[in-house]
Amino acid sequence: MAEMKELLTYMAQNLVEHPEAVCVTQIPGEETLLELRVAQEDMGKVIGRQGRIARDMRTVLKAAAQRRGEKVTMEIVD
Repeated sequence: MAEMKELLTYMAQNLVEHPEAVCVTQIPGEETLLELRVAQEDMGKVIGRQGRIARDMRTVLKAAAQRRGEKVTMEIVD
């Protein structure tokens, strides 16, 4: 599941102006939860208009996890 964390970190760092502030926390469970934290001024960049970028990031993560037979969910936290 470390690959999913790395994938989310990579996607987020390439979207924001402060890539050093990107932090992904992995919370294991039946469905692994990945919590994404970014600098406050970068929140809009990872959420996107009407949540489109966040939705697309979740889609990519779920597709990658499904190929590995895993389940993953992403949340963006303040």
